[in-house]
Amino acid sequence: MKPTIEILTRLQENSKNNHDEVFTKLFRYLLRPDIYYTAFHNLYANNGAATKGVNDDTADNFSEDKVNKIIEVLRNGTYKPKPVRRTYITKKNGKQRPLGLPTFTDKLIQDVIRMILQAIYEPIFSNYSHGFRPGRSCHTALAQLKHEFIGAKWFVEGDIKGCFDNIDHSVLINIIGKKIKDVRFLNLIRNFLKAGYMEDWKYYGTYSGSPQGGIISPILANIYLNELDKFVEKLKKSFDTQTPYTLTPQYKKLQSKRASTKKRIDRREAGEERDKLIAYYIEIGKEMRNIPAKLCNDKKLKYVRYADDFLIAVNGNKQDCEWIKAQLTEFICGTLKMELSQEKTLITHSSTCARFLGYDVRVRRSQEVKPWKNSKQRTLNNTVELLIPFKDKIEKYLFSKKVVKQRADNGKLEPVARVDLTRHTDLEIVTVFDSELRGLCNYYYLASNYRNMNYFSYLMEYSCLKTLAWKHKCKLSKIYDKYRIGAKRWGVSYETKAGKKIRKLTKFNEIDGKKCEDIMPIIVTIVTKGRTTIDSRLKAHKCELCGYEGTDRKYEVHHINKVKNLKGKEPWEVVMIAKRRKTMVVCYDCHQKIHHGF
Repeated sequence: MKPTIEILTRLQENSKNNHDEVFTKLFRYLLRPDIYYTAFHNLYANNGAATKGVNDDTADNFSEDKVNKIIEVLRNGTYKPKPVRRTYITKKNGKQRPLGLPTFTDKLIQDVIRMILQAIYEPIFSNYSHGFRPGRSCHTALAQLKHEFIGAKWFVEGDIKGCFDNIDHSVLINIIGKKIKDVRFLNLIRNFLKAGYMEDWKYYGTYSGSPQGGIISPILANIYLNELDKFVEKLKKSFDTQTPYTLTPQYKKLQSKRASTKKRIDRREAGEERDKLIAYYIEIGKEMRNIPAKLCNDKKLKYVRYADDFLIAVNGNKQDCEWIKAQLTEFICGTLKMELSQEKTLITHSSTCARFLGYDVRVRRSQEVKPWKNSKQRTLNNTVELLIPFKDKIEKYLFSKKVVKQRADNGKLEPVARVDLTRHTDLEIVTVFDSELRGLCNYYYLASNYRNMNYFSYLMEYSCLKTLAWKHKCKLSKIYDKYRIGAKRWGVSYETKAGKKIRKLTKFNEIDGKKCEDIMPIIVTIVTKGRTTIDSRLKAHKCELCGYEGTDRKYEVHHINKVKNLKGKEPWEVVMIAKRRKTMVVCYDCHQKIHHGF
């Protein structure tokens, strides 16, 4: 039997070569065992694999029998998804974001559905969509924005109210139904959408939205919002008007005056009169560089989207932006059955910063002249600039983590000790600070004012030193002397199998920005041929703990959340530490002993 992964790869090629192709008979791929081993391989390494839903079903106890049971209930049509367990996480603004945690069996089936949908839809998604897609990220969205929004006059910042919570189920199924003609496959997706959720052990039905935390939620949201992408592309075709390159009257006049002055200079011999003409010629050149050269009467629209956040750049006037906003409002409300927030969907002049993905975005109006090839040009004028919003992002982050306090006398920021971290070891404290510092520096590496992160780096370093000093009840200078590794560096040493290493705080200018280069996103292969190690280990019918080999026993996967949490006190812990794996295939008897004691 041909591996299902190869079949999905072929489906992806067909979708890529023919965007209008309709797919049928997809449900049969859910009845093939090999794809569930691939799904398990995708899920088991995630920390959420050990997180329980409404029952005790996790990545632990995965086996061939489990796969066969899943296939059997899908084949006879008796499979019903369990409700998700609802939990909440606190957002930056203090509000609560609901998360839905499915059972592991539901996660397996959802991941299979995700692979099928991804193979079909990924090649036809818009190039301007970047959220929850392989090979794309916030940085690819920002890089595309920086490359394509050059010369924009206005920004339209898009904000959809409660996008994930307000997805209309019937609209979503109709959208998928245009591309996929398989009733059983569509009914399975509908069942997941209608599964409901449990909160405080009380059941609630779901009539709209896709639960955040589900495996298929991101791709379903992209399929839904792909309709918005296609609408904006149609809007762009009707809006864009290309006009011939025409010089402004003022620029033409100065150009003609400079040409005549040049002729007069050529006819004069060296002397005072010629020097005056040269000075006049230079003044005309300076004046020309201070006024627009092109008569900007053409209209253009550019667009970029990350999940439910999108930004539109308009080369036109404010009335054009109002018209675009009205068209978007009508489409999102009428077709997608959602609501565009009128308060948060702002129209901003490009000389003023617009907020997108945590960056401030603006178009420079710079008259600075720099040598370029054999001439002088305003090389920065009309280019896109990405800025770090220090007040709104960096300072808020520092206060939320209790890294700094504001001095009463002058209002300046002062690094302070993070007392809540003092119960950890010195190595763990430095590791926490370093990971937080590198995380923010890596994300904001594209900003033109990135060098200002030097101050953030300083505050983090001295807060770390003060935290260590608080823990050891000593002066900051003693901590610095204790861990000094050079003239101006310090770090905590630790032992590894490879030898002694030192954990030190990364400097802001040591961040490797290669992964943040301004490269255009490309379509990457979504489904590739790979090894299903769990499949081969289960089919070997050998217990990796006791060594028993034979087909007369049932074999299961024992799964743990993190290898580093193992103490090595039990025999099975010693084996897993030696193998450095989160999974171990064991016989049923050994698995019972692991959970209930040897």
